[in-house]
Amino acid sequence: MALKLRLARAGTKKRPYYHVVVADARSPRDGRFIERIGTYDPRLADTEKRVNFIIERAQHWLSVGAQPTDRVLRFLDAAGLLKRAPRNNPEKAKPGAKAIERAAARVKAEADAAAAAAAPAPAEAPAEAAAATE
Repeated sequence: MALKLRLARAGTKKRPYYHVVVADARSPRDGRFIERIGTYDPRLADTEKRVNFIIERAQHWLSVGAQPTDRVLRFLDAAGLLKRAPRNNPEKAKPGAKAIERAAARVKAEADAAAAAAAPAPAEAPAEAAAATE
């Protein structure tokens, strides 16, 4: 049986509160669990009091082979139980296709405006000279 250390949502609408539970990976998020080993209240202003663990039970379940989800792994890393490797996604910072097109169009428009400003304006012939040539 694959075990997970994960969050199970409690609390009411727009007032989240989570229980850190040990559950079978196949069971639903808020469904059946094996043991409740902590709580997480994201609404608390004091970040030190947001997460509460029963450290001994968390260590026991980790030793048995339970795998924490990413969010619980962050909590365990902050508590000093496990080490979480930092993630790096350079693709996330890249602009989308439409933004690239808009930037290219903006550069082209600026280049056209600069070229038009740099080109000498055609000299206008005096009106008398134009009338004489006709």
